[in-house]
Amino acid sequence: MKNIADIMKQVQSMQSRMGEMQSKLEAMTVNGQSGGGLVKVTMNGKGAVQSISIDPSLMKADEREILEDLLVAACADAKGKVEAAAADEMKSLTGGLPLPPGMKLPF
Repeated sequence: MKNIADIMKQVQSMQSRMGEMQSKLEAMTVNGQSGGGLVKVTMNGKGAVQSISIDPSLMKADEREILEDLLVAACADAKGKVEAAAADEMKSLTGGLPLPPGMKLPF
């Protein structure tokens, strides 16, 4: 029975660290950009957009589609950085424990 008690302690410890990691991710900010920095997006570690900056040179009616494409690209850039940061945090949380492809914590 001692092994089960040890496992339960490890699970509780991991749950506590998971909560800490989620708080850390929410407090984190990442910046994505596109168009050579003409469009910038700031997201928190949970993927919520916090701000968008658009260079005034893009504020032309005939460049609307370009601006829309740049916004999508900047958001994708920021989202990729969020996912990379979350993966790094998860790796430190699990101690490098290899998880099967597609398996994400928390379950």
